[in-house]
Amino acid sequence: QVALVESGGGLVQAGGSLRLSCAASGGVGSINGMGWYRQAPGKERELVAFIGGIRTYANFVKGRFTISRDNAKNTVYLQMNSLNSEDTAVYYCKALRREPWGNKDYWGQGTLVTVSS
Repeated sequence: QVALVESGGGLVQAGGSLRLSCAASGGVGSINGMGWYRQAPGKERELVAFIGGIRTYANFVKGRFTISRDNAKNTVYLQMNSLNSEDTAVYYCKALRREPWGNKDYWGQGTLVTVSS
């Protein structure tokens, strides 16, 4: 089992920045990758960025966001710059863990990011 705790969300003005953090605990030794997804009201959850062997970003990131991982702290970060109102959403952390029978996704509780115009 893996527990994920996100932090760093909040209210920011358009053009501003936020840094999200996600700390993993529990069975972290078999985590293959970690990443961030987001879900805006009335929309489906979508990938923002993921870091495993490589970094993957959604097209809408357009160089504004950077994902990083501190393995010593079992923490993944998402630095978000040049935020706009379309970035308003609940941001969820995900860990992909290798189980004996396959891979399993673990999710955090989400952190709200609100960008005011």
